[in-house]
Amino acid sequence: MTMPNPDTHPARPATLPQLCEAGSPDQAAIVVPGGSEVTYAQFLQQSSELAGRLRSAGVEAGDVVSMVLGNDLPFLHTFFAVSMIGATAAPLNPAYTLDEFRSFMEDAAAQVVVLAPDATAASEAATALDIPKLRAEPREDGETQLSRDGASLAVSGTGFHVEPDLPALFLHTSGTTSRPKGVPLTHANLTLSAHNIVSTYDLAPWDVALCVVPLFHVHGLIGVALSTFASGGTLVLPPRFSAGAFWPDVAAHKPTWYSAVPTIHQILMRRAEDDDAPRGVFRFIRSCSAAMTPTLFTELEERFEAPVLEAYGMTEAAHQMASNPLPPGARLAGTVGFGTGVEVSIADERGKLLEQGSVGEVVIRGPNVMQGYRNNPEANASSFVDGWFRTGDQGRMEATGHLRLTGRLKELINRGGEKISPLEVDAVLAEHPLVAEAVS
Repeated sequence: MTMPNPDTHPARPATLPQLCEAGSPDQAAIVVPGGSEVTYAQFLQQSSELAGRLRSAGVEAGDVVSMVLGNDLPFLHTFFAVSMIGATAAPLNPAYTLDEFRSFMEDAAAQVVVLAPDATAASEAATALDIPKLRAEPREDGETQLSRDGASLAVSGTGFHVEPDLPALFLHTSGTTSRPKGVPLTHANLTLSAHNIVSTYDLAPWDVALCVVPLFHVHGLIGVALSTFASGGTLVLPPRFSAGAFWPDVAAHKPTWYSAVPTIHQILMRRAEDDDAPRGVFRFIRSCSAAMTPTLFTELEERFEAPVLEAYGMTEAAHQMASNPLPPGARLAGTVGFGTGVEVSIADERGKLLEQGSVGEVVIRGPNVMQGYRNNPEANASSFVDGWFRTGDQGRMEATGHLRLTGRLKELINRGGEKISPLEVDAVLAEHPLVAEAVS
């Protein structure tokens, strides 16, 4: 059975630079707590100039640019600059080891690496692979300085044109059960996904998002940053999640929503009384990237007095695939809601769609889903069936139409022939008063 899709007016495919046209030129696009603030007009101009500097360094359309940058303006400037040229950005986790950097840069076939000044291991990996290195660092005026071998790069032309079907982002799957697979996502994939998120949460220019998740991951980049730009709203961008800085940032910048993984929600919940956390300051709280227990869901809603909306996303779908709706829509704890611009169904092992209430594999299809893994015909053959992408997640449709995830197919526990989901074990343990958090 296919999950109902509430989005009756899908957005048209666009490019990443076009995504920012929703913002008023004079409105703040990005605010760095204790640092710079840039408007939409400034951000697009700064990104365009950086694109010219990248081009003077030899970056051309079709190139892959690895990025090892933090949650800061240089990351977003570089990401948009790369997209303006028609090249592909390949962000990497700054905490990777030397060997991991080498593996991911090599697999991406990166022609250039853009590094933060402190990215020592990434720099060594690029040197070992003979990949040219550029340094990106923030300036006090909000712009990003780009240099090579200590010398600033000049601007080589402005005025760029790209098409929605060009690849803009290259990421790897987590690789928890197998070797990480390369996922190319186009401008259309990214912008459609961002617009789906805008539609799901009724995001508007007066909304302010607090980003406490990494930009090198689709949750932070698409789920928070790009969706904010698509709505014309303001992104508050601290360098990392800090429980001690969270509420001061909320007081200073008045965000209307934030999105995080359950672990961050759990930390904020534990500290709420000691931090004298305010009530009712958020229009909604979003949770994604891991399952949230019904216990935590209830505690968050009661303590922070805001609707908690659990969502479901993955890299191959350019992040969001489903979400619980805003009030007055029904939020159902332990579920991830309804499809958001994506068709969602349940299939058996052969890919045949099952009736409502049946347990099987979650399958999806939609314009924000990737066309296929890069250079991996075996994975593509096993991951697609009759136009549906097989997520590897097990779930079922409730009578209400909500999707309930019951586990990863490869992680199910086989006890005497009975399949048990680790998520179910977590949920039961979390209900015990002596258990603070349960993680499989």
